[in-house]
Amino acid sequence: MNLFVIMILGFLVVCAIATAVTRSLLASVVIYMAYSVLMCLMWMVLESPDLAVTEAAVGAGVTSLLFFITLKKIHAIRGDEEEDHHEEK
Repeated sequence: MNLFVIMILGFLVVCAIATAVTRSLLASVVIYMAYSVLMCLMWMVLESPDLAVTEAAVGAGVTSLLFFITLKKIHAIRGDEEEDHHEEK
């Protein structure tokens, strides 16, 4: 194995563990996005561009967007209006 593949695998393990142990939901979603991008790179290294594109679109794109929308709905992420209103008090 070359050094690039070993680095990707190492970062994948770190991202997987960090996603599970991070207390902040927003940080966990961002780390999950990084995991998906790294998986996309890994699929490219394994010469499977169809899976790489799917991982980029679904893993880093659609799924992360749905997570962000969910965090917004459960008020884990504050919007600009809420921050402005909160600062005025």
